[in-house]
Amino acid sequence: MKNKFYITTTLPYVNASPHIGFALEIVQADVIARYRSLSGDEVFFNTGTDEHGLKIYQKAIEEKKDPQKYCNEYAAKFDLLKEKLNLSYNNFIRTTDKHHIKAAQGFWKKCEASGDIYKKNYKTKYCVGCELEKTDSELVDDKCPIHPDRKIEIIEEENYFFRFSKYQKSLLDLYEKNPDFVIPEHRQKEIYNFVKSGLQDFSISRLRSKMPWGVPVPGDDNHVMYVWFDALINYISCLGWPEDEKKFNLFWGTKKNPNAIQVAGKDNLRQQTAMWQAMLISAGIPNSKQVFIHGFINLGGQKVSKSSEISLPGPIELADKYGIDTLRYYLLREILACEDGDFSLERLEQRYNADLANGLGNLVARVLTLVDKNKIKSKKSDRETIKVVEKTVENYRKAIKGFGFNEALEEIWKLIGFCDKYVDDNKPWELAKTDKKKLEQVLSNLIYCISEIADLIAPFLPETGEKIKNQLENGKSEILFPRIEK
Repeated sequence: MKNKFYITTTLPYVNASPHIGFALEIVQADVIARYRSLSGDEVFFNTGTDEHGLKIYQKAIEEKKDPQKYCNEYAAKFDLLKEKLNLSYNNFIRTTDKHHIKAAQGFWKKCEASGDIYKKNYKTKYCVGCELEKTDSELVDDKCPIHPDRKIEIIEEENYFFRFSKYQKSLLDLYEKNPDFVIPEHRQKEIYNFVKSGLQDFSISRLRSKMPWGVPVPGDDNHVMYVWFDALINYISCLGWPEDEKKFNLFWGTKKNPNAIQVAGKDNLRQQTAMWQAMLISAGIPNSKQVFIHGFINLGGQKVSKSSEISLPGPIELADKYGIDTLRYYLLREILACEDGDFSLERLEQRYNADLANGLGNLVARVLTLVDKNKIKSKKSDRETIKVVEKTVENYRKAIKGFGFNEALEEIWKLIGFCDKYVDDNKPWELAKTDKKKLEQVLSNLIYCISEIADLIAPFLPETGEKIKNQLENGKSEILFPRIEK
């Protein structure tokens, strides 16, 4: 029986077209999902769209569209990423789905039954861009630093609240007992300190008369759910919760054996690792295993997170221009996991020519041309070459286990460098004239290495991995990455 593995991205708001910040998140998740699938696990890979809340309601009204029609249009743009980025997700949830709405209402009732939902009047500062309440200490010149172009709104009304303050000790215990719950470690320390400093109950509803676009609160038609309360539940509703208990338990796992990994941006740290985890405890559901946090991308001088609103080139346009695997490679190699990074078209083209065209592509072409020309039939690789490959695989697996995508790719490119040097040192074009037996062994070693490279690269550059395998099978070399000429 296959091991079950569940991975989910956070859900992007449908208030704008997909951009490179979310592309980074979902490509990282796709590598993990593909790697686990190729390792023999049964993978449930979830993504989708977050479609409720004030930000989306305002955008729909601005475009003079019915909110549901507006959401339908933008959800389709995000689902298009599956084709445009060659993603392997097998579930695309929308928070306007009927089942999700029903699940959100069921989750509300569980928290209510735990005594964790109550009503009160309150007044707060609110960033519509983040869909979060803001304290004065979080603002810069009375503006949200993530959305400085948006005016901070003042909300004053009667809302339902979640007893977040009740779960301070439970959350601190969770982090202490699971030191790798949040990756990287410095984000775990950050959320630990946030929780330790004291938690405030947070609003989980909005008055329908002011903001009608949301999941109806069970038993109170005057309120709709606050978007974060509703959206976070997608992580379990996508697994059939609460009706399909068997499927949910198999993929979500238990307290002793959790299977769930959530991939998130660092600007979601509070929501994913504190608010959501407290809600799970309240509802009596095991906490997800860990939350992997990625950083911001500096694109054209702008810090880009999943929640940013920008007008710079999007992932679909970039993939169409440079190729899917070129974009995937740049994101995974150039931008370090868990850190902020830069996106530069100049740097992308440099990486393309150096690593893909002159590196991987050139190696495959050189070797297969020699194999074809000399009619070589591959035989077993020698022990020295096998040891080099085995060490590469060992380091590669270790890197992926630690979410070091760039490090895993570096290991592959070290093997490519080994092959290039091996060709130069052994000069197979000369062996073709002087020593056919040695030529056969040299090219067999190279074929073995390239075959391993195709396997190792498959989670990262799936299309390229498949092309290399096809070329190895038919013995014919085709250009994988034509050089970009200025």
